[in-house]
Amino acid sequence: MQVWPGEAYPLGATYDGAGTNFAVFTEAADRVELCLLHDDGSETAVELRESDGFVRHAYVPGIMPGQRYGFRAHGPYEPARGLRCNSAKLLLDPYAKAVSGAIRWGEEVYGYPFGSPDKRNDLDSAPHTMTSVVVNPYFDWGDDRLPRTEYHRTVIYEAHVKGLTMRHPGLPEELRGTYAALAHPAVIEHLTGLGVTALELMPVHQFVNDHRLVDMGLNNYWGYNTIGFFSPHNAYASWGDRGQQVLEFKSAVRALHEAGIEVILDVVYNHTAEGNHLGPTLSFRGIDNEKYYRLAEDARYYTDTTGTGNSLLMRSPHVLQMIMDSLRYWVTEMHVDGFRFDLAATLARQFHEVDRLSSFFDLVQQDPVVSQVKLIAEPWDVGEGGYQVGNFPPLWTEWNGKYRDTVRDLWRGEQRTLAEFASRLTGSSDLYQDDGRRPLASINFVTCHDGFTLHDLVSYNDKHNEANGEDNRDGESHNRSWNCGAEGDTDDPDVLALRARQMRNFMATLMLSQGVPMISHGDEFGRTQQGNNNAYCLDSELAWVRWPDSEEAGSELLDFTRALVWLRKEHPVFRRRRFFHGRPVEGTHDELSDIVWFTPEGGEMVQRDWDRAQASALSVFLNGNAISEPGPRGERISDDSFLLMFNASPRALEFVVPVDHGRQWQVVVDTADPAATAQGAGRKVQAGDRLTLVDRSMAVLQRPA
Repeated sequence: MQVWPGEAYPLGATYDGAGTNFAVFTEAADRVELCLLHDDGSETAVELRESDGFVRHAYVPGIMPGQRYGFRAHGPYEPARGLRCNSAKLLLDPYAKAVSGAIRWGEEVYGYPFGSPDKRNDLDSAPHTMTSVVVNPYFDWGDDRLPRTEYHRTVIYEAHVKGLTMRHPGLPEELRGTYAALAHPAVIEHLTGLGVTALELMPVHQFVNDHRLVDMGLNNYWGYNTIGFFSPHNAYASWGDRGQQVLEFKSAVRALHEAGIEVILDVVYNHTAEGNHLGPTLSFRGIDNEKYYRLAEDARYYTDTTGTGNSLLMRSPHVLQMIMDSLRYWVTEMHVDGFRFDLAATLARQFHEVDRLSSFFDLVQQDPVVSQVKLIAEPWDVGEGGYQVGNFPPLWTEWNGKYRDTVRDLWRGEQRTLAEFASRLTGSSDLYQDDGRRPLASINFVTCHDGFTLHDLVSYNDKHNEANGEDNRDGESHNRSWNCGAEGDTDDPDVLALRARQMRNFMATLMLSQGVPMISHGDEFGRTQQGNNNAYCLDSELAWVRWPDSEEAGSELLDFTRALVWLRKEHPVFRRRRFFHGRPVEGTHDELSDIVWFTPEGGEMVQRDWDRAQASALSVFLNGNAISEPGPRGERISDDSFLLMFNASPRALEFVVPVDHGRQWQVVVDTADPAATAQGAGRKVQAGDRLTLVDRSMAVLQRPA
């Protein structure tokens, strides 16, 4: 076999039409072998003799796409010094563009003998581990263009590739649970009909099913256990894992783009699947443990701010390079439109504390590719000082956990929530205005993959996670949920009616709030996980979306949700790019303030109204003639005006239509009358009229411009 010197850049395996260049970084290893794997179980070892800046490299002519390979790192195994090289372990390429196979768990994939973590284990892991794959970078993108939907026009739909598609009755069985299913017209038609503009996919980077879960008969369904930051997860491919997963993912992105839907990836750059000091040796640990991971003072152990056993070393230039190379790869080669960063506070930990000006944010800010796509932070981790909602740099948007908590508190009847609810409804200026950000920095959500579904939020007071095998100890215990009078399934018609109304309250509040709304997959028709709020390990019908028939009750909520999404789309007053001023806006020729808050009796709110502990109802006037931001060509934006009435109290209340803010109004949303909302056929009312809102309901009145 011919072996040429090759190049140190780019890292990974790069096919050029005649052969493949291999390059891997390691300071820890004394020497590195490239192992070319054959289908009969044998391997050919090629030593990477060339080294530039600790990057070992070689070019091997004739190595074609589909070739499986791995690395063996020869060097010291001294855990006390943070060194864990072990040539008996076949290692995944950190830059692998595809991964083949799955792990067969056993002592072979660990660097130490069970029971003796400081000793070296010389069992060969090759027959038991995953392998890297050389891929063909060519793909016919045609005239594919990133939709580049502006934030104020964005509606995000968070979904799991398998969970969304496994039970869809309109999909061929062989496509269910795959990237190809996302490209199927039945799925795309649902998303476009709902009004979704962005599909936020739960992790699709290659991940690992944990040894512990597999032994329990479970697996890592959610996928927050990454081992390959450049590889689409191979189990989601319908027709092979020797590079086919790359083609299939690209085809799905192209189809979604054709429908005007952006693709956002939920990415996990805060830790890897290798776990703590007792975890397996799969890739990074064996290549250069102390350069990839945050080690404790005793270098045998790891600093963990993620709750998963390890954290990547964010002050390492090689880790930062890998993350930035990965992000650019997914934008330039895979054509994705943005990223949601899991436990993003960990990415800001250069040393111990969360540093708002860390190197990672500096690199993102100046990168001409990554800085131009959507960047969404989950602004917390489990380390000290890890709750950082509102503290990310101006380029970023954030999952607004305070929005979620406040909206849940309002509708379940918590006291003293009105003032904070008003802030959340109007874009959370208290969190984002002081650093120059706008309402669109707030990604608003009531539910997401982590926690109760919307149906379960109004059906359970307590979590029911027995199926997870941890005696119901896992998952969040304080969910701000309310079961409406009965725990779980019930035949009580009053309870069922209240639950249905509460789901509509949450969905209407979400869609009419300033900021960017995010729907969790299946919530639009009220899917349930039977009270399980942590279904991370359940790859089963419990976690998969059950698609309703048109005759089922879920269709009523679906019709209602569609109506609210489209109401938002049609009216810029619900998706302002600037915060409200609380006064008339100059140049708009309207003497009324851009926003006014009212008591149910129709009087303007004063401080004592906000401070009343029992206060649970209000109205808010949104002036469509007082939108301060101009259109894309400098034109003035005007819209109809709206009056939003919220009755979160346990009894019916009369609301007075204010007398000085419009003569005639039409009810366009009533969560107590979903059919009228879906048809847009509410009754007309006059200034000074009284509307009775049943307990825990809301109404929206519209006044033409």
